[in-house]
Amino acid sequence: MSESLPTTGQLSPGSDSEGNDQDQNGSSRIVLPAPRVVGITERPENKDHPWYISSQLPTDLLIQVQGVTFAVHKRSLISKCGYMDRVELNHSKSDLGYNMKLENFPGGSETFETILKFCYGFPVGLTPNNVAALRCAAEYLEMTEELEDGNMIYKTEAFLTFVVLSSWRDSITVLKSCESLSPWSQNIQLVRRCRDSIAQKASRENPTTGDIVTDESWWFDDVATLCIDHFMRIITAVRANGTKPETVGSCIMKYAEKCMDQEIGVRRYGSGKTELQWNISSGGMKGGTGHHKEHKLVIESLISILPDQNQGVSCKFLLWMLKMATIYLVSPALIFELEKRVGMTLENANVDDLLIPSYTIGDQGIPVYNPCFTEDYTAHNISVVQRILEHFLMHEHQQQKPVKPGISKLLDNYLAEIARDPNLSVSKFQALAETLPEYARTCDDGLYRAIDIYLKSHPKLSEHEQRRLCKVMNCEKLSLDACMHAAQNDRLPIRSVIQVLFAEQVKIRAAMQGKEQAGSGENIDQEHSWLSTTTEITNLRVELEKVKSQMAELQRDYSELQQDYNKLHSKHRSSPTWTFGWKKIRKSSFFHKKSDNEESEDAQHNSSPDNSRARFHRRKSIS
Repeated sequence: MSESLPTTGQLSPGSDSEGNDQDQNGSSRIVLPAPRVVGITERPENKDHPWYISSQLPTDLLIQVQGVTFAVHKRSLISKCGYMDRVELNHSKSDLGYNMKLENFPGGSETFETILKFCYGFPVGLTPNNVAALRCAAEYLEMTEELEDGNMIYKTEAFLTFVVLSSWRDSITVLKSCESLSPWSQNIQLVRRCRDSIAQKASRENPTTGDIVTDESWWFDDVATLCIDHFMRIITAVRANGTKPETVGSCIMKYAEKCMDQEIGVRRYGSGKTELQWNISSGGMKGGTGHHKEHKLVIESLISILPDQNQGVSCKFLLWMLKMATIYLVSPALIFELEKRVGMTLENANVDDLLIPSYTIGDQGIPVYNPCFTEDYTAHNISVVQRILEHFLMHEHQQQKPVKPGISKLLDNYLAEIARDPNLSVSKFQALAETLPEYARTCDDGLYRAIDIYLKSHPKLSEHEQRRLCKVMNCEKLSLDACMHAAQNDRLPIRSVIQVLFAEQVKIRAAMQGKEQAGSGENIDQEHSWLSTTTEITNLRVELEKVKSQMAELQRDYSELQQDYNKLHSKHRSSPTWTFGWKKIRKSSFFHKKSDNEESEDAQHNSSPDNSRARFHRRKSIS
C-alpha cells in the first residue's frame, strides 16, 4: 500500500514549534516541525517502482538504498546533507536523473525515507525506536549545523540527551536498536552513553548513593534482553559502581538462564540429570555451527565476568555452566577456572549436579551425546569430577579446614551412580574413590554400597579385580548393619568377608567392654536386642572358625598327597604304591568314603572357597 503524506494545505509551513507526545507503550515521542513543503511523497508498492516526490520540478537524482530506488531533487538534499554536496555522482544518467548508490546505509531504506521527509520539510516523529538509526544516518550524510540550524544531528542529539538517557526503558530500547547499527553507533559514542545511563540506574541500590531500592532484581529482565557484548559492559560498569557481588551474580544467572534456555531447550540450570542429555541427543542444539560459536562466546563471556567472591553465584549454577562449557568446548583455561570455583563450594553440590555427560564431536563440529561402548569411554565425565575434588582438597588445606563429612557422602553417592556404567573400569573407580583421603571418611557404608553396586553391574570381574576393588574400603569403618550385609554377600571375595568378620569381632569386643563399664541401668528391650546381636556374632565367629579349620585340613590333605606323589614319581613307580597312596587319601575326612569319581568331584567342589562360604551361610541360616 502506498503512504500519502499531508499536502500543503494540511501543514503549517514555517512553524518552529515541536510537539511532545508518548506512544501506546509509554515511550517518549517528538514530532519535528515542517518548515516548508515541496509536494507529496509516495512509497512504492514494490521495488520495481521508485519512491518519488510529486512536484512541478522534475527530479534529477536516483538514490538506491537496499534495493529501493528514490527519485529526488539533488538541491533539496544538498541544503541539509554535506555528503551529497561533495560526493561524485555516477556519470551514467537515466531518464529520471543521475544514479547514486548508498552502501551500508545505517537503518536501511526505511531510515533513508525518513531522512528524505525531513529534507523536504515534512514532519518527522522521533521515538526511542528510530532515533538511534536517524542519528547514525545523519552522521553518515553529514547533516550538521554548519549547513542549517536545527539540522538532524542537533535534533536527534537533543532527543537522546534530554529524553532517552533520562529514562530507563528508553535507554534499553535505544541500546537494543544499536545492535544493528555498528560501527556508526560505536563511533558517535551512542552505545557507551546508553550503557553508562543503564549502569547508573541499575546501581541505585548502592547504599553509598543514598538512594536504596528494596527490590534489587527489578532490572534483571530488561538487561537480559541485550546482546552479550552490551550485557558485559553494563555488568562491568555496575560492578565498578560498587554493586554487591550477590546482586551481580544473580543478574548473570538470570541472563544465562534466559539466553541459553531459549536456544537449546534446557529449562533451568537446576534441571534433572537426564534432561540435558535428552536435549543434546535429540538435536536440541539448534542452528548448526554458527549458533554453536554464538553460544560458545556467550558462555566464555559469562565465565569471565563472574564475581570473584564465592557467594556471588551458587555451586549449582557453576556446575550448570561447567556442563555448558563442556558442551560448547570453551577454552581449557576457562574450564579450569570453573572447576576451581566449583571445588571451593563443593559442599553445596548434589549428585545430580555432578553428573556431567560426556560428548563426542559430530560431523558439523557440534558436540553430540552418543556414548561409544568401549572400555575407554564412560557416559559421564569422571575426570572433571576428580579434578574438582582435588581443587576442593587443596582449598581446604590452604584454609586449614578439616574436610566436612558431607563431602564423603557426596562422593560415595556419586560413585554409586556411576558404578552401573558398563564401561567404567576398576582403575577409574578406584582412583576416584581414593582421591578423598581415608581420614575424611568417618564411615564407609556409602563406599561399600557403591562397591556392591559395581560388583553387581560387572559380574565378569576376576577375583584379582574384586580384591583390588574392595581394597578401597576400610572394613573397620563399616556399621553393624553393613557388616551383617557384607558377611552374607556372595559378590564379595572370601578374603574381604573374613576381613569384615574380623573387624566386627574387634568392634564387638570393644563394645562389650564398654557395655560392662556402663552398668546395668539400660532398658530391658535394649539389653535383649544387644544379647541377640551378640549371639548372632558369636555364631558367626564359630562358623568362621569351622571354615578356617576345614581349609587347614584341606591344606594338610593336599600336602600329604603331594608327598605321596613325589615318592611315587621318584622311587616307586609300581602300581601297588600308587594304590597305597590313594587308600591313605581316601581314609581322610576330605573324601568321606565315597567312590573315586565322587571323591574327585567332591574334592574339587569342597576345595573351592566359594563353596566353603556357601556351606557357612547354610549353617548360619540354620542357626
